[in-house]
Amino acid sequence: MRRTAAAPVPAAPAGPSAGSARSGPLGSAWRAGRRVVGPYVALTKPRIIELLLVTTLPTMILAQGGWPSFGLVVATLVGGAAAAGSANVLNCYLDRDIDQVMNRTKRRPIVTGEVTPRAALVFGLVLGVLALAWLWLVVNPASSMLTAAAILIYVVGYTMILKRRTPQNIVWGGAAGCMPVLIGWSAVTGGVSWAAVLLFGVIFFWTPPHYWPLSMKFKGDYARAGVPMLPVVAKDAKVAREMIGYTLAMIACSLLLIPVAHMTWVYAVVATALGAWFLAQCLTLLRRAEDPTRGKLRAMTVFHGSITYLTLLSVAIAVDVFLPF
Repeated sequence: MRRTAAAPVPAAPAGPSAGSARSGPLGSAWRAGRRVVGPYVALTKPRIIELLLVTTLPTMILAQGGWPSFGLVVATLVGGAAAAGSANVLNCYLDRDIDQVMNRTKRRPIVTGEVTPRAALVFGLVLGVLALAWLWLVVNPASSMLTAAAILIYVVGYTMILKRRTPQNIVWGGAAGCMPVLIGWSAVTGGVSWAAVLLFGVIFFWTPPHYWPLSMKFKGDYARAGVPMLPVVAKDAKVAREMIGYTLAMIACSLLLIPVAHMTWVYAVVATALGAWFLAQCLTLLRRAEDPTRGKLRAMTVFHGSITYLTLLSVAIAVDVFLPF
């Protein structure tokens, strides 16, 4: 049988494709908007905000004894994210002189000139005021006042007073990062309790072994900037020993939560295993700091491990509430 050529298929009418849209007026507007908004978003340090919010939702679930209302969760997380963003922007504004001499921070928008210092200051203050007003009106006054305290601790206590004066800056200044659990608890209950205080303690004692490994890696940066982080002024072995002390206190707080908050054996097993695992990482860091022949220090392994620890512990707290035993 003789084959006949297939009839040509009529071409579809040309229309706006994704590529042409991006290259047209809409695409130009999109890129222009990103160039304007992107640097301001970067100043809020979104990755830090994510870590703070990881602890807020499980705390709200524990305080409620189940799922809080969806509206309350959204309102609290939105207000908390805005408040944390405000504190981070103000931190970038105040630290712009040292950011420009540190390799880790020299690409921040104020340093590069993408955002002027004045614009950053106005943005940070407005964002903070809006966050506090939002929490006061939509959540409750207690959460708003605790949030105001968190901003003051980070911006005034840590950035303006402690950071450039004492090697223990991150210990006391890090209290600001513990406030989301109190804010989350108060959003549900209107106040705080011993369970919330213990959660505060977990994060308070977690902060030094979380942040000091990062300071070990970038100790040259901090030294050039004149910031006396503990790894800059002390030997690695001393830093590691202090990290172990804080880690033991962190584990104690996580286990005291079992009787105080009536956690189940599932949380007890997970908290114990996570604590032992992270403690082992800190002990390995100490052994290598004392004897370099044992291997490379690998401080960033402990840094990333600390994030894993806090994330999984938060998940365990949230899941434990829903267990039927």
